[in-house]
Amino acid sequence: MVLLTTSHRVAPGLLSWPAWQTLHAAQRVLCADPEHPQLPYLREAGIEVETAAPTARELVDYCVPGDRTAVILTSAVGESALTDGLARLAGSGRETMPDLELLPGSYDLPGARLLDLVQVMDQIRAECPWSSIRTHRDLAKYGIEEAYELVEAIEEGDREALREELGDVLLQVVFHARIAQDAPEEPFSIDDVAGTIVEKLVHRHPHVFGEEAAETPEDVKAHWLRTKAVEKQRESVTEGIPLAQPGLALAAKLASRVRSAGLDVTVPTGEGIGYELLAMAVRAERDGIDPEAALRAAARTYRDAVVAAEASAATES
Repeated sequence: MVLLTTSHRVAPGLLSWPAWQTLHAAQRVLCADPEHPQLPYLREAGIEVETAAPTARELVDYCVPGDRTAVILTSAVGESALTDGLARLAGSGRETMPDLELLPGSYDLPGARLLDLVQVMDQIRAECPWSSIRTHRDLAKYGIEEAYELVEAIEEGDREALREELGDVLLQVVFHARIAQDAPEEPFSIDDVAGTIVEKLVHRHPHVFGEEAAETPEDVKAHWLRTKAVEKQRESVTEGIPLAQPGLALAAKLASRVRSAGLDVTVPTGEGIGYELLAMAVRAERDGIDPEAALRAAARTYRDAVVAAEASAATES
């Protein structure tokens, strides 16, 4: 008796060779789900499939008397009633049981669960009153919030939170792509988004996918910058830097672009804390320090001091 499992995340008909051999050799092939996606392909291959849900007793009685094999094509939710029944019969000690094999007919490829996410998002977009009317502008603030929460999980070293926050950031990407799919003009889908970034990554890594060599991280960065410069054809190194990002991060990004381009630019000076922070951010970037992360770390220390002061005040009162 063979329980044949398949993945709905793999195109129907793409079964392993052992699965096809077992299916062709079996005396009976059964499936309780008449809508199982594999059925048309099995029948096209000349395999007769019975739409039936036999009990454990019926299958044992069929397989045991002779050298006969029955293959049960399992559904997406499995065959718990059947397997529980088989376990009871085997556990009684009074039954002659056939050999039972669990045969994977197809396996999920890496990244296959992303297909589930796309499918779930598609259903939510179609059926949820809130999600069905969201726009890119509606979601913009959530993208920023989720990005900050991801950074916090990374800096806190919280692995469980990191996994969750990565999922929340991924949701933003899939949600925006699903909204874009509905656009009356110039629509695109998650496949277009993925295709664009794959093309960009391949193009910017000629040392991996092409003939160029890169022995050090510095070589890789040089490749990346040269390729990016050709792609963007920018008139200024400041192009493409989002000016709405936090001030310290903005100053550090500008300083990084200036340094990478080999420009000799004097940091502006003036009255006020803004120019002092600008000078500090430029200096931090030059020394390989992320000023935004450094200030967040200091702010956490400040937060802890505030909490301690509150606890002390509560004790004294």
